[in-house]
Amino acid sequence: MTVVCESLSIPEVKVLRPTRYGDNRGFFSEAYSQTSLSEAGIDITFVQDNHSLSAAKGTMRGLHFQTPPFAQDKLVRVPRGAIFDVAVDLRVGSPTFGKHVSTIVSADEWNQILIPIGFAHGLVTLEPDTEVLYKVSSQYSADCDKGVLWNDPAIGIEWPINMEDAVLSEKDKIQPTLAELPQYFTYEE
Repeated sequence: MTVVCESLSIPEVKVLRPTRYGDNRGFFSEAYSQTSLSEAGIDITFVQDNHSLSAAKGTMRGLHFQTPPFAQDKLVRVPRGAIFDVAVDLRVGSPTFGKHVSTIVSADEWNQILIPIGFAHGLVTLEPDTEVLYKVSSQYSADCDKGVLWNDPAIGIEWPINMEDAVLSEKDKIQPTLAELPQYFTYEE
């Protein structure tokens, strides 16, 4: 696998583009290669794959994260459809604490986003029947499963949907704001 890796404006968050080889039959791509990621400077062991399907355009998931000792790096890709994907820096002391970065991740672009530990992750689907696959570096833990409010004005995410039309879980409607969130992560240079 050949992978192009570029940092977003918060450099710890990266967009990856695996090579996709196409011909008249379709295409082939190594969607994940630990060796290729290591060569790109990403040394993370992933332990679980998650797969979600969102039937409706405008389905919101997030902003989610897990706390230590089950904090997770996430490698997110979209084999069908498209998402607007967001990472929010929750690392106290970070020069980008409370700031966010975003990108479109889609089947057409064949890109992926790496969300490191210390960041909340959220997405909204831009197409119906969007599937999201993501690898995580730690197992799911209900006790460590946390979130921050998706539309917290202090974070200021400009979601590309009408906010009244967002399809949300009950859990995501009542997450705490950034100001109400305990300090789970500390920035280390």
